[in-house]
Amino acid sequence: MIKWSFSGLKQYVNCPRQYYEVKVQRNYEVRETEQIRYGKEVHKALEDYVRDGTPLAKNYLRFRSLVDPLISIDGDKHVEHEMALTANKEPCDFHSPDYWVRGIADLLIISNDTAFIVDYKTGSAKYPDPKQLKLMALLTFSHFPTVQQVKGGLLFVMHNAFITDTYHKDQTEDLWGAFQSDLFRLGHSYENGVWPPNPTPLCGWCPVVTCEFHKER
Repeated sequence: MIKWSFSGLKQYVNCPRQYYEVKVQRNYEVRETEQIRYGKEVHKALEDYVRDGTPLAKNYLRFRSLVDPLISIDGDKHVEHEMALTANKEPCDFHSPDYWVRGIADLLIISNDTAFIVDYKTGSAKYPDPKQLKLMALLTFSHFPTVQQVKGGLLFVMHNAFITDTYHKDQTEDLWGAFQSDLFRLGHSYENGVWPPNPTPLCGWCPVVTCEFHKER
């Protein structure tokens, strides 16, 4: 059984070779860039602020106007909430050896039959990927059976942009369909040992320095 997450599947779609070398063979690790470190720091600051009321550092105060309206929503708030499903799409513990797919919601609010899901982004808002919200909605529908609709949003804190969408429980089959093609390709790669590179302008930042498309070769 192939275990996956949104980020892992996206890494495979972006470049099967990198996925294989990093996720399967573990020959390389993705380098922690300054942008990645900053993203982690912002996530931790917002996590502590929303969950515990920890004051934001001076350089993060500008984010208050973005997250305070979320905090004001009535409902049970879950910060960095871990969810996972088995291959039968049944809820399971995030660390269960039987998990098939899993994800973490930066902020999840359960308000009666409605859930609000927010994922903080510190990168560019130019190419938002709402498929992440679809997966988090599917996880939420399974873990919180009373939820009938999910209002999800990608909050690009550096650009004051909020990309939103709404999903309903009766759309579950269609939502899973959004991942079918990519999961089929991933399964094909595992079954046949085929992991082709996908050269892009980002190859120079790839940790797989042995790839023929890496800038250092």
